[in-house]
Amino acid sequence: MAIRKPHPAIASYSLLIFDWDGTVMDSIGRIVSSLDAAARLTGQLPILPPERLQTMIGLSLEKGYQRLYPDADPTWYGDWIHHYRQQFVHDNLTPCQLYPGVKDTLMSLKAQGFKLAVATGKSRAGLDRAMAETGTQDLFSVTRCADETASKPDPQMLDEVLAHTGMPRDKALMIGDTGHDMQLAINANMARLAVTWGVEDSASLSTFEPVAVLNSLNELVMERA
Repeated sequence: MAIRKPHPAIASYSLLIFDWDGTVMDSIGRIVSSLDAAARLTGQLPILPPERLQTMIGLSLEKGYQRLYPDADPTWYGDWIHHYRQQFVHDNLTPCQLYPGVKDTLMSLKAQGFKLAVATGKSRAGLDRAMAETGTQDLFSVTRCADETASKPDPQMLDEVLAHTGMPRDKALMIGDTGHDMQLAINANMARLAVTWGVEDSASLSTFEPVAVLNSLNELVMERA
């Protein structure tokens, strides 16, 4: 019978803090196509290539808008965010689901005694909806969203997770798929682990000196005969 054990890179940590989009949930396609549609429906914004739109994943919508459209009239933001939310929640049919095997991995980590948390650029409503749809809300001790704290890479959301759990900083590990996640951890003086099945590749993520770079979240647990 196979026994599942934690990857050596996480064995010395007690609190695992996950990014959501691109790390836990395969939502990149819907985010990017919704961003493209929102720009077109707003009318005045430049149409950007998908690889450029991906650079805002992980940020709050407000900070992402500023990053993508630094020269845009601020008054266009209201129309843009309305169109984006309408697209992402209602109109966009691009599949959006947990990466294969992730729920089992999270359940295994929790069963092994790890505390699990989320630090995400999603809104509270968006994260709550995604967790309800995937039945994952009971797996996490605490979640922090960009509309209730400072957006990545400001370390405030990680500081709040630590305060809620009472966990020492050196026992916490941030896990994500973007440079925003890695820089968030650096700014919080926290260890970090990168996964490459989301937005950025191994070469890019390695520049942030993570404890490990894995090809998927499922490598956090290993099977031993």
